[in-house]
Amino acid sequence: MTIKLHGLVAATHTPFQSDGQLNITVVERQAEHLHRNGVKTAFIGGSTGESHSLTVEERLALALRWSEVVRGSGLRLVVHVGSNCLADARTLAAQAQELRADAIAALSPSYFKPKSLDALIACCADIAAAAPGTPFYFYDIPGLTGVHFPMPEFLVAADRIPTLAGIKFTNPDLMAFQNCLHFQGGRFDIPWGVDEYMLAAVAVGAVGGVGSSYNFAAPFYHRLLAAVERGDMAAARAEQFRSVQLIELLAAFGYMAAAKAVMGFLGVEVGPARLPNGNLTTEQKTRLQERLDQLGFFAWLRT
Repeated sequence: MTIKLHGLVAATHTPFQSDGQLNITVVERQAEHLHRNGVKTAFIGGSTGESHSLTVEERLALALRWSEVVRGSGLRLVVHVGSNCLADARTLAAQAQELRADAIAALSPSYFKPKSLDALIACCADIAAAAPGTPFYFYDIPGLTGVHFPMPEFLVAADRIPTLAGIKFTNPDLMAFQNCLHFQGGRFDIPWGVDEYMLAAVAVGAVGGVGSSYNFAAPFYHRLLAAVERGDMAAARAEQFRSVQLIELLAAFGYMAAAKAVMGFLGVEVGPARLPNGNLTTEQKTRLQERLDQLGFFAWLRT
């Protein structure tokens, strides 16, 4: 099972109507926006997609619509199928295979947490078995799941997951990241998952990243990667610092709510976030837009 999530992979937002209901009519605009910005892969239903705030039926409907929209477009589709309920995860994985998704990914269960690495691998194997013809990625994001296991050791025991393609590595541990990159001569694909550290990851070997800010700031990261390619580290550092400044600003307003607001500023209205995430007031949205303009964000997109 080989697939390479190289370049930018956008972890997309799940679009909602103003009343909080799923609004899959927006998916086509999201896909068009990614295409215009040179993003070739969408990672749907993950953390940015508020997957744990969706019902299984909503997740199935979201994946179906994305599969319809990307068909024939050249845009690849990765479906996050993880859940605290493994039966639900298997249902989502089986559907993703039926829809011919390019890959699936799964977070660890995070309420009843695996007590050992062996238990975590058993969970992953159970989910992956429901889609035996589809590459599987473990989505490591210990900051949100609270599940902390060494990912190089995960790969050592990975033969129990025959479809394992790699790890979505959303963990700032660059030493562990390098060990995963070099495991068995680079056998697995290890896309980076911390946008504000992308340059550091690229410096040690990353060739792809999955992140939320690629939805609305892809030009920064395209320029960063191009600068590294031509050996212009000063330019690459400047683009990374723009990323840092942007993410810090959004976090100050509440990252999920602010990121969804930014999509609206760019003409792709993905609606509000769903509780327990909060949302911005009209006044806060105005202030955010002003702060983004003062920062230079809109000009940076055109640079």
